[in-house]
Parts: sequence; structure tokens; C-alpha cells
Amino acid sequence: MTIQAITMPKWGMTMTEGRLAAWLSQEGTRISLGQEIMEVETEKITNVVESQVEGLLRRVVVDQGATAPVGALLAVVAEMSVPEGEVEAFIASYAGRAGSSDADGAGDPSPRLVEAGPHRLNVLSLGGGEATPAVLIHGFGGDGGTWLFTQDALAQNRPVHVIDLPAHGGSAPTVPSGRVEDMAAAIIDALDALGIAKAHLVGHSLGGAVALSIAASAPDRVSSLALVAPAGLGPEISTDYIEGFLAADRRKPMKEVLSKLFAEPDAMSAEMVENVLRFKRLDGVPESLEAISGNLVSGGRQALDLRASLAQVNAPVLVVWGEKDAVIPSSQADALPGTVKVERIADAGHMPMMEAAAAVNRLLSSHLAGADG
Repeated sequence: MTIQAITMPKWGMTMTEGRLAAWLSQEGTRISLGQEIMEVETEKITNVVESQVEGLLRRVVVDQGATAPVGALLAVVAEMSVPEGEVEAFIASYAGRAGSSDADGAGDPSPRLVEAGPHRLNVLSLGGGEATPAVLIHGFGGDGGTWLFTQDALAQNRPVHVIDLPAHGGSAPTVPSGRVEDMAAAIIDALDALGIAKAHLVGHSLGGAVALSIAASAPDRVSSLALVAPAGLGPEISTDYIEGFLAADRRKPMKEVLSKLFAEPDAMSAEMVENVLRFKRLDGVPESLEAISGNLVSGGRQALDLRASLAQVNAPVLVVWGEKDAVIPSSQADALPGTVKVERIADAGHMPMMEAAAAVNRLLSSHLAGADG
């Protein structure tokens, strides 16, 4: 007779605990593989968790609203035929597991600074194997944390590298021009430094424009493109968001700005706001962000037009967009070349990889596998 555990997941290298925001399935009900069973609050956002097991949700061990360490037992799945004593013994067996070396990230890879030509870029690498590596590129004002729910999911059978753009995250501000082409060149320098001849590029927003620029200037380095709410495919963009992000220097205005990224702003954590404010205070960052924004937006419209570049990409291309995107409208995914696969995510905004992580991870995994050939 099988007893199965539902535990606190770990997303990202820095996560040590999570808050169980809500149970979406009740004790005594049946759950199936892939069913949304709970919401867990991380340092950035509250994320829905899909079940990795199926059966009867026999016992809820941690109530909603409680905080538990990574790896902690949250609930038990077992049929009623399993004696109560065995369920109790199973629960007791988990008492010392949470926070152990397996759960707290001991031995996990850490971000590192990579000397890439004239650049010092912050890189986090996971995974291994013979499959083509994937490189994940975040958007304007973001960092590698954008891929909190993505990197590990894609790294099950391939190397996956998250690279902070210049003047973002832990990378030095080495592109004073702020031009997308120069940031693309920095990522190519990073590929050289990492010994990557060819990669799947996954880019979000500004990172999507950077990925497209790489595909245009160095097509032999690109196995496929996956563009999540990319910049450069239409004129509309929320200048309120860009200008507000540049101007915000306190918690309240920054929270109001960042809320535009999500279909459900209440899911965003206070820690995310604080992290962005700390980042904006680093030497050289405000000036770099101003330069980048000047190359992104002009006269209230996007200054980039990369549709022609997209039409010339020979590699497989996937475009993913949240239908409730308030920064760059999802209508810009309309009338793309027929070779481009477009997927829209209902009830997600500009950050579908965070708001609908499981769905986006399935799309990306399938896209990469197909492009591997």
C-alpha cells in the first residue's frame, strides 16, 4: 500500500522556505497528476503548484497561511485502506528531513561572474547532458530571478544558463550605449566564454529583442528562439511603466509600477519590490537604464521594429504571450509569419513564466525538444 508525500517545492537557488498561501484541494478529495492543488508564496510572487502524484488527499499536515521550509511535508496522499498508524509513521518520518542538505540547497550551483570580452556578466548554470544548451535572457530592469520557476524545469536533460544583461542583476554596467545590438553582442561574448557554439535562446520582453538581434547578427549561434512577450514586434508599449520604473525610488510608487507586470498584482511579494529598489541604487545602474529606455521607447512608442528580423529567422520560433499583458499588448503576436508558433496564456500578464509557470514550462520544454531534432 503506497503512501505519497506532497512537500514544499524549491524554486531557485536562494529559496529556503515558502508560505502556503492556500490549499486548492481539500482533505478527503481525490487529486490527479497536474492538478492545481495549492498556492505557495515565494520571495517574488505567489505561484500555483501542480500535483506530481495522484490519489486520495488523506491528510493535510500544514495549514494554509503557515510557512514551512523547503522539503517539509505538507500533505499525505494515501488510500483509505492504508492503516492510520502507517500514515502517522510516515508523517513522523519526515520530521527531520526539511532543511537537510538535500532540501536546503547545499552543493547547489551558485551564480558566478564570467569575464566575457569587455563584460563581467552574472551567470547561473544548471543541468547537463548532450542536448543543446538553453540560454535564458530577462527583460528591462529584471534579472535572473525572472526565470525562478523556469530554469530547473528546463535543466532536466540539458545545460541551462541564466545570464544577467549588462547593468542588471549581478552584471557590470558595461554597455553605456544601451543599444539592443550591443547587449546582444555581450550575450554572444558570454556564449564564447561559456564554450557554447550554438544555443536555444529564450528571451523575455527586452530579452526577447536581444535574442532576436542575436538571431539576426549571428544566426549560426541560434538553434531556436522562444520569445516571451517580446519587445520589437509592434509600436505599442506602456510608457507609464517604463517612465514609472525609472522614476520610482520608494516602496509605494515602485509597487504601483511593478503591479503592471501581473494580471493579479496581489500575487507580487513585498520582497520583490525591495529587491528592485536595491538594484536601482547600484552605481551606474540608473544611467544605464536611462540609456536602454531611450533605445526602447521614442515618442511614446517602441523604437524597435524587429518584425523583419523575425521573418528571416530560419530556426524554430515560439512566441508566448499573456493575454492580459498591460506592458506590451498580446495583439502584437497577431499576423506573425506562419512559421512562428504562437501560444497565448489566459489570465497572465507580462510575466507568464511566473504567473502560469507550469503551462509555460510545458510549452518551452516541448519547443526545445522539438528543435533539438
